[in-house]
Amino acid sequence: QVQLVESGGGLVQTGGSLRLSCVASGITFSSYDMSWYRQAPGKQRELVATITSYPSTHYADFVQGRFTISRDNVWNTVYLQLNSLEPEDTAVYYCNGRRLLIGSNYWGQGTQVTVSS
Repeated sequence: QVQLVESGGGLVQTGGSLRLSCVASGITFSSYDMSWYRQAPGKQRELVATITSYPSTHYADFVQGRFTISRDNVWNTVYLQLNSLEPEDTAVYYCNGRRLLIGSNYWGQGTQVTVSS
């Protein structure tokens, strides 16, 4: 059974920081490209950052150097460090694991990030 379990969300003030974690089980973690997405109320889910199996990293334009994605293949965990948070970053953040070669695509349940002004 595949599980992606996020944690680390919460309520912070503008300019604050959070570190999100996503622990994966039931997959060959090191072979998966891992991503963080977010969905704000009334908006579509959008990609925040990806770290591939190589690994290489990619970020959405709105990140502007504020967030850092990383992975630990020993602990099957992907992280998203969120710095300089703004109210516009308020959303549910979702972990995604994808392996195109075998057509696998998995989602976590999400963790809420709320940034107060």
